[in-house]
Amino acid sequence: MKVVLHWFRRDLRITDNTALSAASQQARSVIPVYVLSDWKRSHGWTGANRQQFLCGCLASLDQNLRTIGGRLVIRQGDPVAGLEKLVLETGAEAIFFNRDPDPHGREVERRLAAMAARRGIQLLDFKDVCVHERDEVLTATGGPFRVFTPYSKAWRKLSRPALSSRPTNLGTPPEIVSLPLPTLETWGLSKPAYALEAGEKAARLRLSRFLTDSLASYSARRDLLSGNSTSRLSQDLRFGLVSIREVFDVVEKHAADFPAAGRQSAEKYLSELIWRAFYMQLLWHFPEVLEREFNPNFQGLVWPGDPKNFARWAEGTTGFPIVDAGMRELEQTGFMHNRARMITAMFLVKDLHLDWRLGEKFFMQKLTDGEIASNNGGWQWSAGTGADAAPYFRIQNPWTQTRRHDTDGAYIKTWIPELRDVPSEKFFDPPLPGETIASGYPAPIVEHSIARDVTLDLFARHRAQQEGQTTGRVRG
Repeated sequence: MKVVLHWFRRDLRITDNTALSAASQQARSVIPVYVLSDWKRSHGWTGANRQQFLCGCLASLDQNLRTIGGRLVIRQGDPVAGLEKLVLETGAEAIFFNRDPDPHGREVERRLAAMAARRGIQLLDFKDVCVHERDEVLTATGGPFRVFTPYSKAWRKLSRPALSSRPTNLGTPPEIVSLPLPTLETWGLSKPAYALEAGEKAARLRLSRFLTDSLASYSARRDLLSGNSTSRLSQDLRFGLVSIREVFDVVEKHAADFPAAGRQSAEKYLSELIWRAFYMQLLWHFPEVLEREFNPNFQGLVWPGDPKNFARWAEGTTGFPIVDAGMRELEQTGFMHNRARMITAMFLVKDLHLDWRLGEKFFMQKLTDGEIASNNGGWQWSAGTGADAAPYFRIQNPWTQTRRHDTDGAYIKTWIPELRDVPSEKFFDPPLPGETIASGYPAPIVEHSIARDVTLDLFARHRAQQEGQTTGRVRG
């Protein structure tokens, strides 16, 4: 082919990019394009942290493309209309892209296929976001897995695809019109307090540091809330700054020289990446999880919590230091440690008895990574309504979680300045009724033991009600 488009989406890199590599091999000239959304703040699916990171990623991608004879063409609006217009402008014979596992992305792909058929151009889509996609890891009967452990075992039995070659010369025509690279003003957003370095080079540096500094001790230290015990690659995988295939490859190669404990740590990390794939598979096969509970036993569950408490949770003033520290970290940086995500999510649902969908949306507005499948899966896991063998009766005690995962109080003191002079042992148990942990810090918004009993009763009554309705239907 003479001229083709490569449509960038969640693959903002030039190394091991499946569709970009294929396009460069099959065409004389490749036009790289990214279509900015007409996102409006009222939609609530993203926010300043993620959009700022995206801007940095696109600027970095444009620079990288220029080193291989390309440049990034920016368009804005409906992606199908934008790509169709670019096809007509350039005479492109095909559009290459990597598939999106999310429902919105899949709907756009469906519309794009209709446009390509109407225009008589080829549409070539590739697997890239996942090592194994939705139709590759299936049960013996050919259906999707609903529980992680058997999914993981089946996943590991499959061979991984090889890494794709890096393009050497895209031959992008210089005369193609492009919008300027975006800034936060593109969406009418204000600059957030913290800016994480974006782009492929920055992602590779984070990966290298993790391999050297933390991989060997990951299993033992991954739940520690302070320090650098995790990879911090979530946003890099979300935007495809480094490929998931390459991460698996380099982790295994790096761990090959570790002692047994180090190799086990590496396996634990890779298992967490398989969780990411599992949640993507669930979202592919069961897109309704974005609207309702995955577990049918708890669909329609009514959450009786006081809506006023949501603001206290969101601003980090619940009086539970570990919860407040997590929420303030999120607000100030666009990131939250995975253990803190579990603690804060479970607290909203099982201590404040508020709908998990409220928290899911809030996280999507604040997180730099904002991986839809992982965010939904994590919230439903914490709520006890998701794909889990031990559902609603898992209720974490925030005070106990602090004792286990922030023993010296370093995480809490980092994010809650009014508690920096408080001895860490005061974070392990609730204060006496009517008292506070420190002057200027609020008393706990609820009593955890009472809230826990309410949660257990709430789930039990809903389940009994559903069983009664089912029995009635059978008898009828």
